[in-house]
Amino acid sequence: MENTDKKQVVFSAIQPSGTITLGNYLGAVRNWVAMQNEYDCIYALADLHTITVRQEPAAMRRNILDAYASIMACGIDVEKSIFFIQSHVHTHAELAWILNCYTQFGELSRMTQFKDKSAKHADNINAGLFTYPSLMAGDILLYQADKVPVGADQQQHIELTRDIATRFNGLYGNVFKIPEGFIPKNGARVMSLQNPLSKMSKSDENVNGCVHLLDPPEVIMKKFKRAVTDSDACVRYAEGKDGVNNLMTIYGAVTGKSYEQIETEFAGKGYGDFKTAVGEAVVEELRPIRERYEQLIKDKAYLESCYHKADEIALKISSRTLSKVMKKIGFVR
Repeated sequence: MENTDKKQVVFSAIQPSGTITLGNYLGAVRNWVAMQNEYDCIYALADLHTITVRQEPAAMRRNILDAYASIMACGIDVEKSIFFIQSHVHTHAELAWILNCYTQFGELSRMTQFKDKSAKHADNINAGLFTYPSLMAGDILLYQADKVPVGADQQQHIELTRDIATRFNGLYGNVFKIPEGFIPKNGARVMSLQNPLSKMSKSDENVNGCVHLLDPPEVIMKKFKRAVTDSDACVRYAEGKDGVNNLMTIYGAVTGKSYEQIETEFAGKGYGDFKTAVGEAVVEELRPIRERYEQLIKDKAYLESCYHKADEIALKISSRTLSKVMKKIGFVR
């Protein structure tokens, strides 16, 4: 899958640290599917990134396969897109080390995610947690990506990637394409159902805060019925109504309705009706994904054939960039 004049290259990656959430799906993966016709898409399961936090080996292996099957079930077409497993493509770790040497300590220490994760994992503030933005930069730059779809919380990493690429190009000539981060138009920022001031996360301490892609319908309904709202008892999008705003965002993302249409639909109705409707819409959106996942996860040989093929193509493309980088720096071939 080469970059041609016709199509720009998009690169995006997601960590397989536990199940894919509704937030991952509406914020990222659904856009991966939508972009397949317009761009040359290269997608990765970023398993090297997950080990900045301690993983239980058997669970990690299971999570990687589950995430691969889940994302394929969302509609990733392996004939159109490259969808590989990061740790299978050795160029990522190699370029990460090189880019570490072209990334300033001060730049990494300003990363807000490092500060957040250090606070969460105070007993394991390892060097990888500090330098993983260099690995992320390598992930993107290896494929000469034009565009990187990101959430607002990842913009800082894209800026750093651009700075590293610009610095390297300034020293050695035009080696890396300078990628653009963009927030997809229909990428919804989904918040916790129990604490709508924080992003929906699989690490949410309250199990009712996070909806997982593979949750059974009755579990999804229960979580939405328990979702935090307010005492206003009116479905409208407004400042200070974080719980209701979040439910409206989810409902709009799944149904395609605007906030105005949602307000009209639920005029004079209570939050009970609204929460039930949101839950039912999400159940229907996720039903075909869960059914496809069940088929895929039973066929390990097919999954393996898909990622092995993608791994080979990713290695071929990324090796060209890495060879150029090493030659420019002065390594002996």
